[in-house]
Amino acid sequence: MSTSNCSCLIRFGTNADDSSIKRFHDMKTEWGFTKFLPLDTFNDVSHGYLVNDCCLFGVEVFVHKHSGKLECVSITEKPANCTLTWKIENFSALDEESYSQEFTVADSQWKILVYPKGNSNGKAKAISVYLCSCNCLLSDLKYFAEFKLRIRDQINKNHVENTAKHWFSKSLKDWGFSQFLLLENLNNASKGFLVNDTLILEAEIMAVSNIKLFS
Repeated sequence: MSTSNCSCLIRFGTNADDSSIKRFHDMKTEWGFTKFLPLDTFNDVSHGYLVNDCCLFGVEVFVHKHSGKLECVSITEKPANCTLTWKIENFSALDEESYSQEFTVADSQWKILVYPKGNSNGKAKAISVYLCSCNCLLSDLKYFAEFKLRIRDQINKNHVENTAKHWFSKSLKDWGFSQFLLLENLNNASKGFLVNDTLILEAEIMAVSNIKLFS
C-alpha cells in the first residue's frame, strides 16, 4: 500500500527571506501563528479589529517558484522482498566495520553496517548495527524507512531486534543502534547468537519512500 505526499512551497507575507517560506504537504497541511494578536488588543474597539461583533480575516499568498525539480514522495508499506539475511561466518575475523551485500526494496538500495566491537557509546561494550542507504551516497535526496534490525538466536530462537524510523540523507546515511547487544551476551555460547563463529543479522524494511522528480 502506498500513500502520496506531494508538496507545495508558499511564502507568507512580503518578506523574501527563506525563513518565511513554508512547505505544505499531506502530513503538514496548515501553517500559521499561535500568538497572532493579543486578545486585549483584538477586543479593544478603538483598534478597529472587532466592530459590532464582526471581524474580517484575510490571507495573501505568494507561491514560491522553485528553480529546481519538484519531487513527489510516496510511502510504500509492507514492500515485497523487504528482508535481508546476512550470515557472517568467521565473525571474529571481521575488521572494525563491515557492510553486507546491497539489497533493493521498492527501487531503493540498502546495506547492513556492523561494528563487531561497537562504535560511539557502544565501543568495547556492545555490537553496533545500522541500516545504511546506498542511494544517499550519490544523491542529495532524502529517503525514509521504517525498519527492524535483528540478531538471530540460533539455539533458543529468542532473537534480539530493535525498530526505528529515519529520513536518510548524504550527511546521515546510516541509522541504527550503537548498543544493539552487549558483547558479554553476544559471546555467551548459551545465548545462541554466535554459533561456530557465525552470526546471523537481518534487516527488515516495513515502510520505505519512493521519490519521483518532475521538471
